[in-house]
Amino acid sequence: MWIADSWKDYEVIDCSKGEKLERWDKYILVRPDPQVIWDTPKTDKRWKKKNGHYHRSQKGGGEWEFFDLPQEWSIRYGTLTFRLKPFSFKHTGLFPEQAVNWDWFSSIIKDAKTKSPDHPIKILNLFAYTGGATLAAASAGAAVTHVDASKGMVTWAKENAAASGLSDAPIRWLVDDCVKFVERELRRGNTYDGIIMDPPSYGRGPKGEIWKIEENVFALIGLAAKLLSEAPLFFLVNSYTTGLQPAVLTYMMHTALVPKFGGHVESSEIGLPVSSNGLILPCGASGRWFT
Repeated sequence: MWIADSWKDYEVIDCSKGEKLERWDKYILVRPDPQVIWDTPKTDKRWKKKNGHYHRSQKGGGEWEFFDLPQEWSIRYGTLTFRLKPFSFKHTGLFPEQAVNWDWFSSIIKDAKTKSPDHPIKILNLFAYTGGATLAAASAGAAVTHVDASKGMVTWAKENAAASGLSDAPIRWLVDDCVKFVERELRRGNTYDGIIMDPPSYGRGPKGEIWKIEENVFALIGLAAKLLSEAPLFFLVNSYTTGLQPAVLTYMMHTALVPKFGGHVESSEIGLPVSSNGLILPCGASGRWFT
């Protein structure tokens, strides 16, 4: 398992009975987590002294209950700053477990820049959300194209860039359907040295385009692979969908990438350490292709 264990401003304190107890800087949140099927004693006092609690509804969805939590606050990861705010369906605007992937591809980008300082490195980030991966890649020295179907998420990502001192970084911000964008980039003849994609299980594009990951992701991996440059660096696919286990990611990425580019594919669960007991909370899976 790849573990995001370098956080200072974020911590999973404990988890039990379908919920996790988290620290986001100085604020304590309790949020649902479907992976937490165990029932262990909630002995930490912070279970009862939280600043926010997202209650899942039996009818679907849920709602926040707040106890002295600001509408917005920030946390840092290295040189990056992320603005947080609780919004619909339990989220805060950041997936901390992804930091393990940020560190991985940032080191690849930095190594490539060291070897060829004058060669621009172009990265495409699809389903880019609030820009965690975009900012990590830009901070490492890459020019990034950030694509998400939600105008609100792209605006939030720009705010994170500003907070991180990356307002002037070479980032293209695009509100677009990711599949249609890839198709247009192929027609334009554009290429990228690295591709990141974090596709949702289900979603809709700006014009109502329907996305179902089990039906669409393999075709998109193959399509996006055609955008890779002649000497690409990496391809990263994230999955929070139960059916897309690491071995499935490996199979898809190997099939789409290795015959043309060679290289290696590794896939694994990603996770976060639980500070109260030293165990690891699983948080999805990632597949990585690299040369």
